[in-house]
Formats: sequence, structure tokens, C-alpha cells
Amino acid sequence: MSLAETVVSRLPEPIRSIALKHRELVKFALVGGTCFVIDTVLFFGIKTVILPNNPVTAKIIATLVATIVSYVLNREWSFRTRGGRERHHEAALFFLVNGIGIVLNSAPLYVSRYLFHLQEPYVSRFTEELSDFLAAQIIGTLVAMAFRWYGYKKWVFPEENARRRPIDEEEALGHS
Repeated sequence: MSLAETVVSRLPEPIRSIALKHRELVKFALVGGTCFVIDTVLFFGIKTVILPNNPVTAKIIATLVATIVSYVLNREWSFRTRGGRERHHEAALFFLVNGIGIVLNSAPLYVSRYLFHLQEPYVSRFTEELSDFLAAQIIGTLVAMAFRWYGYKKWVFPEENARRRPIDEEEALGHS
């Protein structure tokens, strides 16, 4: 039994039905959570060790790596019953949507650092780190996530190109 099956099978019935009904959103959220961890670890690692004076560049690099992981996981799991385009066309649309997502994700950090000057020497190191986390990892991620969800469903993996085949409950949980 896969992890997804185990988790969903232990949910109380009203929640289980909702999770099955909105399985794409649940899978998207799980992929997003995984990529959030990847992005956060890379962002703070790169910002601290490699690019301490360039946090926006560190954020862009971290988001690019997380985006590559996201494409593979979303293509092969979250939206595997959608799409139907040639892979190169689908990948180009995915990376275009994510390019816009990277701008949306990085913009709050840019505003925090360079417009509000929430950086040393204007504020304490703790305030700088907290504002970086809130701007880049919370606000930026939420704005970009909403845009990506819309963009994936509308342009990258649209329903009208869905691979038409029935999905049983076991497959809906991620078990092929």
C-alpha cells in the first residue's frame, strides 16, 4: 500500500470523499509541499553560504531547482491523466508558467529588501532573516502557488486534452 493510499484510507469518510473528489488539488499540494521544502533548504543554504549579498539571486536559483522537481512530479503524478500534448510543448508551457511564478515568488523578497530596506544595517539580523522568510517563503510562495495552480489547469495540463480513461479509486490515490 502506497503512502497516499495509507493516508487517505485512514481519513474519516467525509474528508476521504473530499480528498478523492479533489485528488488533483491534494496531489498538487503534496508536490508543492515537497518542492517548498526543497526550495526553502536551498534558498537559505545558498543565501547563507554562497550568495550572502544576493538573496534574490539565491531565491531564483532555489526556485529553479524546485521547479524542475515540480515538473517531474506534477507531470507523472498530479496531472498524469491530463495533458496529451507533445512533451516538449507541455514542458515549454510548464516552464513559461513557472518563469512567471518565479517572478511572482521573488517579487515580495525584492520589495522587502530593496523598497522597505528590511536588511542590515537598517534592521537587526533576526528581523532581516524573518522578513526574508515571510516575504520569499510565505507570501511569494502563496502568490506563485495560486498562479501555478491556475496556469497548470488552464494552459499546461488542460482538461480538454485529458487522456480519456476511467480512473478507479486505487489509481486516484496514486497507486498504478
